[in-house]
Amino acid sequence: MNTTNLFTPLTIRSLTLKNRIALSPMQQYSGVDGKPTNWHLVHLGSRAAGGAGLIITECTAVSPEGMNTLADVGLWNDEQVEAWKPIVQFVQQQGAAIAVQLWHSGGKGSHTHPNEGFKPMTVENGGWITKSSSATMMSGVVPAELTVAEMQQIKTDFVEAAKRAVEAGFDTIELHAGHGYLFHQFYSAVINHRTDEYGGSFENRIRFLIETVQAVRAVIPETMPLLVRISAVDYLDTPEAWTLEDSVKLSRMLVENGVDFITASGGGFAHVDKSLVYTGYQLPFATAIKEQTGVLTGTVGMIINAQQANDIITQGAADVVVIAREYLRNPHFAINAAKELELETDIPWQYKRGY
Repeated sequence: MNTTNLFTPLTIRSLTLKNRIALSPMQQYSGVDGKPTNWHLVHLGSRAAGGAGLIITECTAVSPEGMNTLADVGLWNDEQVEAWKPIVQFVQQQGAAIAVQLWHSGGKGSHTHPNEGFKPMTVENGGWITKSSSATMMSGVVPAELTVAEMQQIKTDFVEAAKRAVEAGFDTIELHAGHGYLFHQFYSAVINHRTDEYGGSFENRIRFLIETVQAVRAVIPETMPLLVRISAVDYLDTPEAWTLEDSVKLSRMLVENGVDFITASGGGFAHVDKSLVYTGYQLPFATAIKEQTGVLTGTVGMIINAQQANDIITQGAADVVVIAREYLRNPHFAINAAKELELETDIPWQYKRGY
């Protein structure tokens, strides 16, 4: 019998999570000059106080050009490091670990704030020229194709951001390589039409991500886990579409290059057919990658209650449940889940009268 449950600790390298519940990155569009604000302190801190084992920040850009909107957060300068430090410290004081999700939006960047319609933003209106693996239409705009020299600079940006993450005190780093953002724009042939060493074959299309993983792994402590989020499928029925079989092959390569944990999400280039969306609809991706590679996996996608989350862990289908929208509705999901499942968890002394 599998005795592992939702509140069984999980050790990844030298980091031990107190439970198998993670806050999924959800962009808050509340940054100022790339710096997190008091909103982020309260948003992330409340989920940590509410019992989550791992807090993963929203997409955190490695350069100004990597942002999606001007209200995103980043880690490309020292002021941002200082702004992250009190948030990191507060989360850790609640007994949670915290990961920064480093990211570059590529061809999906330069948009207005969601409250302003989330529309492509021109250079004249304060936006920037977006760049991708190829000059392929994205988000209503055709980005410029990155040169190899520009790609090398982006890899350097990831390395420098990783160093700043260590300086800010983060427990771990996740590279966002899914949801139609830059790394995904390289490994999916839907977008990548290059004819050089970064395009064409599977090995060429994953090269940019693998090289960045190698570079980041080389500058962070050996004891620090390295996480990656991928889109396991494109949700497109075309010959060029990325598949789960591709994701298993990519995951093996990521593990060989020092990645410890993979979150399997999906999509990014097209809206998912609503008939395909149901509770736990992306769990099979995490399960397949876990079973075929042996890597620790996180699962996402309509995980909405304690019993569902616990069943995923007890059945060994994934190692961590990474919860997004339910955590927007219920900051204390973890504490409430422990009570519902009649399992032990710590409760901040300030909240004990509520239980």
